[in-house]
Amino acid sequence: MSLLHIAIIAPFLFALVIPFFYKKIPSIHTGWFVLILPTVIFIYLLTFIPTISRGETVTQLLPWVPSLGINFDIHLDGLALLFSLLISGIGVLVILYSIYYLDKNKESLHNFYFYLMMFMGAMLGVVLSGNLMVLYVFWELTSLSSALLIGYWYDREKSRYGSLKSMLVTVSGGFSMLAGFSLLYVITGTFTITEIIAQVDTVAASGLFIPTMILVLLGAFTKSAQFPFHIWLPDAMEAPTPVSAYLHSATMVKAGIYLVARLSPVFSGSSEWFWIVSGFGLFTLLWGSFNAVRQTDLKSILAYSTISQLGMIMSMLGLGSAAAFYGYEAGYTAATVAAVFHLINHSTFKGSLFMVAGIVDHETGTRDIRKLGGLMTFMPITFTISIIGAFSMAGIYPFNGFLSKEMFLESMVEATHITSLNMASLGFIFPLVAWIASVFTFIYSMILVFKTFTGNYQPEKLDKKPHEAPIGMLIPPIILVGLVVIFGFFPNILAHSIIEPAVQSIYPYGLTGVEHFDVHISPWHGFTPALFMTVSIVAVGVLMYLTLTKWQKIYTFLRLHQKDPVNYIYDGIVKRVVPVAKRVTKVPETGLLRDYLAYMYIFLIVAVVFTLYHFGGFAIETANVAEIPIYVWVIVAVIAAAALLIPFLKNRVTAIIATSFVGFLVALLFVMFRAPDLALTQLLVETVTTALFLLCFYHLPELRNEKSKPTFKWTNVIISIGVGVLVTTMALSSLALKSKKGFESIANYFLENAHDFAGGDNVVNVILVDFRGMDTMFEILVLGIAALGIVALIKLKLNGKEDINEK
Repeated sequence: MSLLHIAIIAPFLFALVIPFFYKKIPSIHTGWFVLILPTVIFIYLLTFIPTISRGETVTQLLPWVPSLGINFDIHLDGLALLFSLLISGIGVLVILYSIYYLDKNKESLHNFYFYLMMFMGAMLGVVLSGNLMVLYVFWELTSLSSALLIGYWYDREKSRYGSLKSMLVTVSGGFSMLAGFSLLYVITGTFTITEIIAQVDTVAASGLFIPTMILVLLGAFTKSAQFPFHIWLPDAMEAPTPVSAYLHSATMVKAGIYLVARLSPVFSGSSEWFWIVSGFGLFTLLWGSFNAVRQTDLKSILAYSTISQLGMIMSMLGLGSAAAFYGYEAGYTAATVAAVFHLINHSTFKGSLFMVAGIVDHETGTRDIRKLGGLMTFMPITFTISIIGAFSMAGIYPFNGFLSKEMFLESMVEATHITSLNMASLGFIFPLVAWIASVFTFIYSMILVFKTFTGNYQPEKLDKKPHEAPIGMLIPPIILVGLVVIFGFFPNILAHSIIEPAVQSIYPYGLTGVEHFDVHISPWHGFTPALFMTVSIVAVGVLMYLTLTKWQKIYTFLRLHQKDPVNYIYDGIVKRVVPVAKRVTKVPETGLLRDYLAYMYIFLIVAVVFTLYHFGGFAIETANVAEIPIYVWVIVAVIAAAALLIPFLKNRVTAIIATSFVGFLVALLFVMFRAPDLALTQLLVETVTTALFLLCFYHLPELRNEKSKPTFKWTNVIISIGVGVLVTTMALSSLALKSKKGFESIANYFLENAHDFAGGDNVVNVILVDFRGMDTMFEILVLGIAALGIVALIKLKLNGKEDINEK
């Protein structure tokens, strides 16, 4: 295992010790201990910049389930390094910010930092995984941990609602993505990303190409809040501000961006990819910016602005795929360069603005811009930070957002020159939508700053008297806006070290005859259409901001003044699905164990009988069956009698002894059939199980007769006979088919390899522990989870009449 593997696993392991720091050292804020790990990871990742900037790729292999092609392989190239640095670097600043934002005496910090470390490890796993299935595992862990973070204040209804919505939307997309990954495996025979990219022609020629692409994009779009899956992001703002600054500006929402960029070499040669990615990206850009203007909550404005900016980056990645048609040196890679650069810029200015929103809320008690105003004199440093961050987001010189916005506009203009892909008739949409969305981006950026810090001071509407935030809360956003200024004046410090390797990763086979993409970022390109678009954006934006109250009624006219209309669809689906789900689950969920077993056995009988019939599995032959001695018949009869006696016993201890008697007699049968290892295992398991049953059941009340309709009992008898007949038929059929069709018994494999492969001579134990080790591990895991649930219930002392919400 390499250090890169440890960098991914370390946050998960560190999360386990966080409760120790929280409980044992309560005088020190837990965040100070947590801060150490992401700092170390960030510094360690920085050491790879010289290697990656030379165009090299770091690969570390670790077999996991090689028989299924699933390995925990690390693939660190320019794209993975860029995201890893954002995850760990922004993580350091967010944790530092949270130390001053979250009160150690009032908040459950052990929960918060546990979830945060879990999320950091999952995100690092997503961007560093070289195997699609491992990537998927970490992908779903990001959904789980982010839902826990969003619902951190679980006593608030809106937090629970936002957490559930984010989970439903992103996990649904994740399942679609898993189906897409499975289809890629069907096409290519591998889950390794580099091997899939090497078979791009095979993928493109497959009849499964379009379904695979759509399924993968569903996963990317749901995670990166592309329309119409964007609705979870505004509701996720109920999370603490450090979570919003981390998950929803710099990391999680960019996971979908990462996936699109990573798999662009596989799908970018199709017009469908070009139009779906760029089209949805452009519409998301417009929808997000248009809806951000109507928001009155600072974090809601930032949420819709994030949706808009993510759409902008997605549209540029889609447009950059045109390079697959026209050649990678034809200029269309400029859109991808702009996407990568804006990805960095967005993390800096948006992270700082989220922190500003948190500072305003923390120091005034509200984020409602209708109650704010005139805070500039009370919070001059925060005001300065917001000016730099908002102006960068609006694309105003000399900040870094201006540079990437100019590159974005230039790529949109360049799109009109594409002569294929139906762009001759539809190409004008790209610069038009970009211009309109940029105007609204300018407006909401001005609202964010001037509605908060200028105008009339309204102390009667504030919960507390405003004052400047403590220095510890100001340091992280100051660092971020410092990067905004530095990257604005000196953008090329990132060009060769970060941007070029990232672009090279998106176009791995795009260069011929040159060593690397030559990226040079300049604020001045002459009097270009993009420059005139920028000037007009600022002019129109200023005019519309000054007349905001006159035209803002359009949102009421369009019925957008209350909430996003897509939310009505989501709420309607949930409202209708939940009652139906309750009615469906109410049928099998009777609370009676025998009913649960009945449903399972009925399904088993139907499924196995159909399978045997469909594949010709019924083949009973008794010619080669050995003679059964009389004493075996006696033992079987005693076993049957003991088993039939158990349901009629009234005492628990007597029932346990009778059950154990059956188990020990089965062990005796194994001895009779010369299977001492199996008999030994059976004896050990039966002894331990009996002891545990006696220990547990000693504290339970006496058995009571259950009242039920007699028809249920007859149904159970029929099902029981059906299962017995089925198992007997399967056993006899397997013997007959083995002799007829020459199937070699798998027992020979275990007998021959148990000692050499697993170092054991007890074949049964070796099968359980080694050959079927995954099954055993998950069985133990299930039992462990059940045990923890029982312990939790005992500690809570819940009974059937208590409402858990009241606890």
